[in-house]
Amino acid sequence: MKKILTALCATLLAAAAFAQAVLPAVEGEVRKIDTEAKKITLRHGDIPNLEMTGMTMVFRVKDPELLGKVKPGDKVRFTADKVDGALTVLSIEPES
Repeated sequence: MKKILTALCATLLAAAAFAQAVLPAVEGEVRKIDTEAKKITLRHGDIPNLEMTGMTMVFRVKDPELLGKVKPGDKVRFTADKVDGALTVLSIEPES
């Protein structure tokens, strides 16, 4: 039984990692950062996995440390998905 649970956990972790790896990188621009609320406002292009057209909107961030990587006005590439019912930025990097 212990081996089955271990195998199941490993499979679930691998599936979660794979699902995150296939999210499309989206171009955007940071408009506002709210570190207290752990939110970021982005003007962004289409987000195919969310079936969303380009617009400006507020996202939660999965990891608050992501907010320290960027500042308002930065052009960025990010990934986003729905996490616990909320649109959430999972990764973000300034464009070079």
